[in-house]
Amino acid sequence: MSEIEEEAFKLIQSKPEGVLQSELWKLLEIDSRKCSRIVKKLTDSDQVERIEYKSEGVKTYLLKAKKRAVEPELLLAGGELLPCIGCEEECSVEDCPHLMDWMYQLAIEEFSDKSE
Repeated sequence: MSEIEEEAFKLIQSKPEGVLQSELWKLLEIDSRKCSRIVKKLTDSDQVERIEYKSEGVKTYLLKAKKRAVEPELLLAGGELLPCIGCEEECSVEDCPHLMDWMYQLAIEEFSDKSE
C-alpha cells in the first residue's frame, strides 16, 4: 500500500461513522480523481466499504473501514484465552495481574518456538 493510500485508510478508520468521499480528497489535499483511484484500491482490497449517500442533494459516497475478524490464535497463549475477554474487573492494563500472566505465557511460547 502506498503512503497516501495508507494515510487515507487510517483517516477512514479513525472515523467509525465514516468519511464522505467528497471530503476525503480535501482532507488528504489531493484532487478528486486521485482520491477516486485510492478509494477504488481500498474497496477492491476489501478494506473499505463504499455506501451511496446524498449530501445537500448531491450524490457522494460514505466510506467506512471494514472490521476484520480477529484470528482466534491471537487471543490464545498457553491454550488460555485472553483474560480481558469477559472480564468485569475495573483495572488498568498496566496493573492487571491476569493480563501480565497471560502475556508472560505468550512470551514463553514465542521463545520456545524460536529455540526449536
